[in-house]
Amino acid sequence: MNISGSISVPVSASQALSRPATEVGEKDATKPGEQQRTESEFNKAQIASTLSEQELKQVQELKTRDREVRAHEAAHLAAAGSLAIGGASYSYQRGPDGVQYAVGGEVSIDTSAVAGDPEATLEKAQRIRSAALAPAQPSSQDLNVAAQAAQLAVQARAEIGQQQRAEAEDNTTGTAESTDDEADSSVSSSQSESSNSTTTERQAQIIADNGKAVNDTPEAILDLIA
Repeated sequence: MNISGSISVPVSASQALSRPATEVGEKDATKPGEQQRTESEFNKAQIASTLSEQELKQVQELKTRDREVRAHEAAHLAAAGSLAIGGASYSYQRGPDGVQYAVGGEVSIDTSAVAGDPEATLEKAQRIRSAALAPAQPSSQDLNVAAQAAQLAVQARAEIGQQQRAEAEDNTTGTAESTDDEADSSVSSSQSESSNSTTTERQAQIIADNGKAVNDTPEAILDLIA
């Protein structure tokens, strides 16, 4: 059974703000690296100074959301391992400060069954479920993928049971055939022993009947029972 699905957290319902980033001038610095850091800090300070209290609160909320989303997807990736298809993908929202913050994320994983190997499928289903429930707060989509993995595990266990019953039947049939062969061999052996006994009795009778007509020599006796 092929189940397609992805593990994700829902995109934040917060309204996107359309205010553009504030443009600021450049600040001279002696070193390029220091200049970039100084400009960045200066720009942030300039932008922060122009934001209202409500906008500053929105920025803080976006920063918190960004950390949660990235931690959520990192948990999925760590648990999925080789089942993950590529890395995490994110949806972003620009904050009042002009910075892009991750507000939603997704990790795609391979949820198909392993063809012809229900035991491997069962193990894979357990890994999928673990990956789906890895974050501290799984989303509704995560729970849906976990449910699909549980169904995949049920089907794999059913296939394993069928294989085990088929193997047990084959072993039973082989044992029955072996018993029949042994019985036939025993009957043949008994018949052979009975035949030998009858022959011995007949030879003894011949000797008794003809004992008076022959010499009591080994050669004469052998001639009678030949």
